[in-house]
Amino acid sequence: MSRAGKVVRPGLHFLASVLMTSGVLMLADAALTVLWQEPVSAFIAARQQGGLDDELDDARAELGDVPPGLSPKQARRRIRRLAGTWSDKIGKGDAFGRIELPAIDRDYAVVEGTDLKTLRAGPGHYPKTPLPGQGGTIGVAGHRTTYGAPFRSIDKLDPGDEIVMDMPYGKLTYEVEKRQIVPPTALWITDRVPGRERLVLSACHPLYSAAKRIVVFARLRDAEPL
Repeated sequence: MSRAGKVVRPGLHFLASVLMTSGVLMLADAALTVLWQEPVSAFIAARQQGGLDDELDDARAELGDVPPGLSPKQARRRIRRLAGTWSDKIGKGDAFGRIELPAIDRDYAVVEGTDLKTLRAGPGHYPKTPLPGQGGTIGVAGHRTTYGAPFRSIDKLDPGDEIVMDMPYGKLTYEVEKRQIVPPTALWITDRVPGRERLVLSACHPLYSAAKRIVVFARLRDAEPL
């Protein structure tokens, strides 16, 4: 074998090994994304979730304890008042509250805002919708395959399942009424329903596509001041 061949062949072996390893890693990444979620963005989201939890702990301490002996009417009034206070304090990218989905064993810190950058941290509250406890329709959006995939399994939420919004000022429990597939242009999903408070969760549908949206509608069932 020529001297050039002795030099080139090890180089080709090394290049082949690198390409094979890269191919295996890419296949593994694709498999994880299909079966679970994209791993790199999931790691980023997990780190940001920890920071949001710390913000919420500080906020709860700042808003103070619930006075003893509140009547149901007084409790609702306190929740509404503190929701307004909290609304004035938060801005895009700030911690908003926590969402608990016990039927699918998931809970996440929610962030204020629904632009692509903000949703990397977790589910996001539609800024133009009210806060839990203020009445009207509260909107929350989330990813299904990246950045922790918080809403990956919302298609498994059935009528009667609970959704809990754990806010710095209160814990509000909603009951799922229905799921619906809508086009991305269906802005009516956050319209106010007269005389009631409801929560809507939205995410891209089907998985790995933004062609449509899956929406979960839930009505307020109970509110407890914190």
